Amino acid sequence: MNRSSIEITVGMFVLIGIICIGYLTIRLGKMEWIGDDYYSVNAKFESISGLKTGASVEIAGVSIGKVGSIFLEKEEQVAVVKLKVQKGIVLTDDVIASIKTAGLIGDKYIKLTPGGSDEILNSGDTIFETESAIDLEELISKYVFGSI
Repeated sequence: MNRSSIEITVGMFVLIGIICIGYLTIRLGKMEWIGDDYYSVNAKFESISGLKTGASVEIAGVSIGKVGSIFLEKEEQVAVVKLKVQKGIVLTDDVIASIKTAGLIGDKYIKLTPGGSDEILNSGDTIFETESAIDLEELISKYVFGSI
């Protein structure tokens, strides 16, 4: 083999290796391609203390999506959470969104409790039935100072 064909072969192996590493990085990092399989639904909460972007969204203990973004609605002074739900999951307009904690001091996640309505939520619709996060510090301070 002459020197240029060896260099071309080595170059091809390096290029294939870089492509494989890039693919594994995306798959293991759970990054999404441009055409992801989610639709967005908003939920309005009085308090979302401890909830972070990327938190899990679950129904019956099964992860069906994640929290896409969190922002404050200035007019109503409520937190709006954009939920990214898998496209095969159907949510109705009376679904209840609750902020729960995994374990005693674990991460916060959103639990969806399905309703019995026939009206289906579309992408961009809002869930109005919500239960805000329980502030553990506030409960402890009420107990300590005798407010309960």
